[in-house]
Amino acid sequence: MITRLFSAALRGVDAQEVEVEVNARGADKPVIIIVGLPDAAVRESSQRVTSAIGASALFLDDGVKTVNLAPADLKKEGPSFDLPIALAMVAASRTKPFDNDDCCVVGELGLDGAVRPVKGVLSIALEAKRRGRTRLLVPEANAPEAAVIEGVMVYPVRNLKEAWDFLEGDILIPPFKLDRRAFFESHRSYDVDFDEVRGQHTVKRALEVAAAGNHNLLMVGPPGTGKSMLAKRIPTIMPDMTEDEAIEATKIHSIAGTLDLRRAFLTTRPYRSPHHTISDAGLLGGGSNPGPGEVSLAHHGVLFLDELPEFRRSTLEVMRQPLEDGDVTISRAAGSLTFPARFMLVAAMNPCPCGFYGDIKRQCRCSPRQIEQYRQRISGPLLDRIDLHVEVPLVDFRELSSGSAGEKSETIRARVVEARNIQIARFRKARHHSNAAMSPREVKTHCQLDSESAGYLEHAMEEMNFSARAHDRILKVARTLADLAGAESIRAADILEAIQYRSLDRKLFS
Repeated sequence: MITRLFSAALRGVDAQEVEVEVNARGADKPVIIIVGLPDAAVRESSQRVTSAIGASALFLDDGVKTVNLAPADLKKEGPSFDLPIALAMVAASRTKPFDNDDCCVVGELGLDGAVRPVKGVLSIALEAKRRGRTRLLVPEANAPEAAVIEGVMVYPVRNLKEAWDFLEGDILIPPFKLDRRAFFESHRSYDVDFDEVRGQHTVKRALEVAAAGNHNLLMVGPPGTGKSMLAKRIPTIMPDMTEDEAIEATKIHSIAGTLDLRRAFLTTRPYRSPHHTISDAGLLGGGSNPGPGEVSLAHHGVLFLDELPEFRRSTLEVMRQPLEDGDVTISRAAGSLTFPARFMLVAAMNPCPCGFYGDIKRQCRCSPRQIEQYRQRISGPLLDRIDLHVEVPLVDFRELSSGSAGEKSETIRARVVEARNIQIARFRKARHHSNAAMSPREVKTHCQLDSESAGYLEHAMEEMNFSARAHDRILKVARTLADLAGAESIRAADILEAIQYRSLDRKLFS
């Protein structure tokens, strides 16, 4: 007898439906054969499945069970096929018809029959909905994540026996309900706030501009000036994620296994801060079974690279494509995978190896050669892709000891949201909604200058030897400054401030 159930395999950030077929035929001793391009974890499922079926007191006759995972040319990875394989094998041991074509099943089995959570359930739920499957059986811990997708009834199961009895109609399991909007609103909170930062008013202004236009930012300053503290608070002034953005970001984190199952899905902007020893594959993504890297985990959020020159130069250079295109393509012999990677890059560095070059209170111990070598670890093309360069000085003692709090993140975010709303209206027909992502044609259309502003920009280009890319970046930042001020066109003051944000790299790296 042949029985079947539907499950799904992960490919990149998406899922593809898999048909689990089981053929049972008589033999002297029990044998389980799994075909359909399974990896080691799938092949090992035969041991977990037989133990779980026995522990659940379900009937499994002797004989050969051939398990086919179709399509056969799609590689199947991970333990998420345990539950559908076990259910189909038990059904194949009986003569009673087994018709559950409206159901998609995923779950890892313990030896005692317990159903354990798996990765990528949100992507699987989206695929089940696309294929017209109305029921989705998932581990109990994954139910809140799957219930984010409307149009599919999610049934949480705790063990194999419960899943079997439900499919047979012997018990009723109420579908898991999640009020997406209420859950979304109740979990939109951060543990940090900008009012905790003393001083650094110029830097805060630059961060506000960066958040308003989704611009990349580089902070340069000696140790202890608050660069990391400031970076951690950038998500708190960015606009709240929309539900679509939250689902996109959650898919990536679910597949990577970094999702907090207690919160179901991401409701705040991702903030990723990898160590400078990270590999190329760790940052960009990849591996033998390609998975998302840090640039993808920061999708719709902030990627913070502290001690930027300490990263390997080759590692930094791989970011150039995602910074321009907003996605990462990983090619292997078996095919190519694309991961989304639209993030705000925030980097921090010291002015020299010891960190005190230019400090009026502490003396630098580095030689000119050491300083030059340290700064040359960052390539010019990468610097050109960073819109704002800002100096972070030491904070005065009077500001540190002052009891007065600075502006709250909520106040700054309100101004940022107003500027973003202007951009959303401006780019309503485009795929993007921020000034930083403008194409050259859009720059020409939306960043027109009067004669005074054009004169300032021409002078800066000649004196500071800016590249053509830096020219466009200045115009994009100036457009954001005008949006923050509610101005229809770019003013001379906007151009001058935007040029100021590009001048630090010329002072440091020329």
